Amino acid sequence: MKPTLLVLAAGMGSRYGGLKQMDPIGPHGEFIPDYSVGDALAAGFGRVVFVVRPDILDDFRSIVGRRWESRVDVDYALQRLDDLPAPFAVPEGRSKPWGTAHAILAARKLLDGPFLAVNADDYYGAEAPRLVAGFLDETAADPGAWCMVAYRLDQTLSANGTVSRGVCTVAPDGSLAAIEERLALARCADGAIRDGDDAFPDDTPVSMNYWGFKRRYVDLLEESFPRFLAEKGSLPKSEFQMPTEVAGFLRAGQASVRVLRTSARWYGVTSRDDRPEVAAFFATLPSPLA
Repeated sequence: MKPTLLVLAAGMGSRYGGLKQMDPIGPHGEFIPDYSVGDALAAGFGRVVFVVRPDILDDFRSIVGRRWESRVDVDYALQRLDDLPAPFAVPEGRSKPWGTAHAILAARKLLDGPFLAVNADDYYGAEAPRLVAGFLDETAADPGAWCMVAYRLDQTLSANGTVSRGVCTVAPDGSLAAIEERLALARCADGAIRDGDDAFPDDTPVSMNYWGFKRRYVDLLEESFPRFLAEKGSLPKSEFQMPTEVAGFLRAGQASVRVLRTSARWYGVTSRDDRPEVAAFFATLPSPLA
């Protein structure tokens, strides 16, 4: 079975001031997810599932999705705020989506095998899907063998402000031992990368939400989501996030995660000021739509 590419495209783009996943940034009107889809198909992925919000489905499909529907099997999953297990209901005043792990649950009926989960508004380079495809094939018989692509911290910074990154601790055998979210990383005047008083080497491995999973991950999320809602569901900005849940499953001995390292640069548009640099980079790449 060829693995599925799961593109998380339900983000609201509040810091960017618009929907990054539908901003034509390539020289011929390409969108960031076009490049990720093209790289994944070249790496051997056989299907694409876009996770979107109901209010942007029609626009996303007509602007982005349809250009791929004639090239590969494409499905759409809707991340709805009220997609909650009984007896939970949406708290009054809640408008923020439930997070990336909830986005994966939105596609639970469409995921019956190995898959790669990526953000629609990030570009990870052509090597990353090849690394994940190889791992998923190599470990096909083990439902609890997952992977993530780790980037050098210095290849993921923005010149236009601080960034949030999952700083990874890697065990001697190459597996993920721990992951810690750092919320305000930036290159400082003395040349060091810091978050507050803590400094990090340039080659610190960080997660950019590029994960290779088996169906087992979805099943475990269905078990853990009610616990999250019971503990944090009433908090207006709480989020059910992929890395947090992965860390919990690792602690419980329910899975292992291989860290696949790449030296590629990550490109993304956290703010509008990042756009010119990213657009200039995409102008150097062949169009994935050619």
